[in-house]
Amino acid sequence: MILVSTFYAVCDMPMNIYYLILSTNVNVTLYETGYYGYYAAMFISFLYICANPFIYATKFDPVKRILLSLIPFKKTAVQPILSVEMSASSTATRTALSRK
Repeated sequence: MILVSTFYAVCDMPMNIYYLILSTNVNVTLYETGYYGYYAAMFISFLYICANPFIYATKFDPVKRILLSLIPFKKTAVQPILSVEMSASSTATRTALSRK
């Protein structure tokens, strides 16, 4: 969890610093700072959202086990299901009907 928290702090910091600069300096507007800074900070913030599932998939064993079980070509061998013979069930049905 330390990795996830650190990555979030690093990726979200540019956007927060960008808004802090805009809110403290009244003379600076969004247009004066340029769109490149805004888009770069926004891209880094969205980078965390996109990378977060991959971090969980590679670092945490419970998530890794569940994701590996979802892969279709990685399935385990199927055990045969025991079948009930028809003669036994038909005998039970006849016995139940004859008791009525």
